[in-house]
Amino acid sequence: MEKQREQDFLDRLVIFLAKRDGIDKLVKTLQYTGKLSHWHLSRRSKRSSVPNLATRAKALEVSCGLARKAFRLGRWLSGLNNLRAPAPNLPFLALAILANAGEMVYFFFDHFTWLSRIGVLDPSLAPRFSLVSASGEAFGYVFFVIADAILIAQGVREERRLALELQAMVRSRDTKLGDESSKLGGQIQAKRVAIAAIRVKRVMSAMAIAANVADFVIALADIEPNPFVTHAVTLGISGLVSAWAGWYRNWPSS
Repeated sequence: MEKQREQDFLDRLVIFLAKRDGIDKLVKTLQYTGKLSHWHLSRRSKRSSVPNLATRAKALEVSCGLARKAFRLGRWLSGLNNLRAPAPNLPFLALAILANAGEMVYFFFDHFTWLSRIGVLDPSLAPRFSLVSASGEAFGYVFFVIADAILIAQGVREERRLALELQAMVRSRDTKLGDESSKLGGQIQAKRVAIAAIRVKRVMSAMAIAANVADFVIALADIEPNPFVTHAVTLGISGLVSAWAGWYRNWPSS
């Protein structure tokens, strides 16, 4: 029987890009790289003879933005499906309903924004659809962030409890012999695995918070535009933070 080959970078990249979220994060990286490049090249083009590069960077940004909207067709159904999952308690159920409701509004009206911008619907309607979509997006992110913050706090408390139990087991094992020591050794290993799993979940929750806060800033550019949130650097950095957090969360672990 042949030994199964371990997954390398290329294997994981193929798996990552086979996911809809994987493609979205790749195109999002290109989109906001294009935005930052356009901002930088536009400033340089005033003093050089290469304004065409800025135009190309802007074309990359716009085309990637439209492509991402096309990839998200039907994505609002994910929020509806998430509401069918059982919640551990009433507060989490309320957070799930509010967060997913906002996300569904975001993705649903994003379809109409896309159709307006490509000319299928009246292009003058695009700003209205975008405003409704961004409002739902921002609303949902508030409750997603709250839920992840609660999960992190719960994980910290659980890790402390397990760490205390682990310390007690280690001290107890040192006084045991034979089978009792071996049995405690297995329990100690199980505690260590549980603590490691909590830490992984905490990192994932932190990445989700980073992505949601960054996307919230981007949504504010449509809801309440001001010189800070609409600046190309603010939007570009926020977009890349969100994209890279998504890369981390969706990258295959094995």
